[in-house]
Amino acid sequence: MWKNPSKSFSVIAIRYFERHKGEVNACTFSPDCTSLLTCSDDSRIHIWNAKSGELLCKIKGHTGPVKAGCFSPDGTLFASGSHDCTVRVWKTETTECLHVLRGHGKSVETVCFSPNSKQLLSAGWDRTAILWDVQVGCILKVFSGHHDVIQSSAFSPNTPYMATGSWDYTVKVWNLKSEDKGKTLAGHKGNISCVSFSVPGMLASGSWDRTVRIWNPLSGALIFVLDGHLGWVKSLSFSKDGMLLATAGYDEMTPIIIPLEH
Repeated sequence: MWKNPSKSFSVIAIRYFERHKGEVNACTFSPDCTSLLTCSDDSRIHIWNAKSGELLCKIKGHTGPVKAGCFSPDGTLFASGSHDCTVRVWKTETTECLHVLRGHGKSVETVCFSPNSKQLLSAGWDRTAILWDVQVGCILKVFSGHHDVIQSSAFSPNTPYMATGSWDYTVKVWNLKSEDKGKTLAGHKGNISCVSFSVPGMLASGSWDRTVRIWNPLSGALIFVLDGHLGWVKSLSFSKDGMLLATAGYDEMTPIIIPLEH
């Protein structure tokens, strides 16, 4: 069932954040929603006051476009992935760089923290996903199996699983507690651009094929397909209770989807 958000929400104000000198590739709110982090082709990260729009700091360090960024769930750290093939972990309070993580051979396109904020997953153009120990700054595990660029990644909030979405048209689900090669979820007919887990246990994937697919990540079974977008699906996110899924794409629609009953 598709729900038109214009019937439930109203725009209070629009703020423009215009300090980057290049294309903005990613943005994310801090867990307490007081700060907004943006990553740009100008090799910089900016942190803004989410309410006032004030630029709080400009963060330098990467030597190439910054392609991805995220805050840790506990809010103490944030991470960035860059075309310079590195991942950087920063302290939120001081913006000090805690680690420069080197392990990728090509551009890093996605980063995400584990639910306990102790691990970080990164992936990108080298077709591998790397799991890092955040405090030590070392590699815990390398996941291989995709045949093209990995553009998206996500941790399950309450199970030892994570997912990666690739330009090889597949999603892979990895068990952090086993040595298996991951479960492959096939069915999309275009690059996978985004993945997201719900608390009740579903996995959503969005694709350049203009569809969103909802999976059982443990069995690999396809639950249903949503095909309302007119352009490719850029991002998606479940609500905290898992009952709503918001999606955004390269079209004039931003539907909110009410999933099937669990």
